[in-house]
Amino acid sequence: MALKDIQFFTEDIDFNIKEKQKLRTWIGETIKAEGFNRIGELSFVLCSDNYLLEINKQYLNHDTYTDIVTFDSSETEDSIAGDIFISIERIRENASKFNVSERDELHRVIIHGVLHLCGYYDKKKEDKARMTEMENYYLGKRSF
Repeated sequence: MALKDIQFFTEDIDFNIKEKQKLRTWIGETIKAEGFNRIGELSFVLCSDNYLLEINKQYLNHDTYTDIVTFDSSETEDSIAGDIFISIERIRENASKFNVSERDELHRVIIHGVLHLCGYYDKKKEDKARMTEMENYYLGKRSF
């Protein structure tokens, strides 16, 4: 697995993600555990609410704020590739709302996006419960 292909970017915010290499390793281990052999280009774009709202409206026809939007660009069944947009403002608000650290909430949303690329869904009640279960499982696997 080419962990160097996991990249972190920011758009229209000033945010410095910490522990990038540890995050890459954790993401890579999650992808491998889910049965995938290769990571293509996997980009995490950390942005503002308004930036993500525009993405949501333009590409998904949703006029709502959200914490994450995931676009899958995988070309083969055994590889993961995509762009994952994450609102730092939503992360901060949700961390406060759920009484968790911003770091843990960011990591939950990061792994949520990865799980979408692995084939998990969250629209139906039972799918959402399974997604949360898997998020908790992989959060528990963090070694940092």
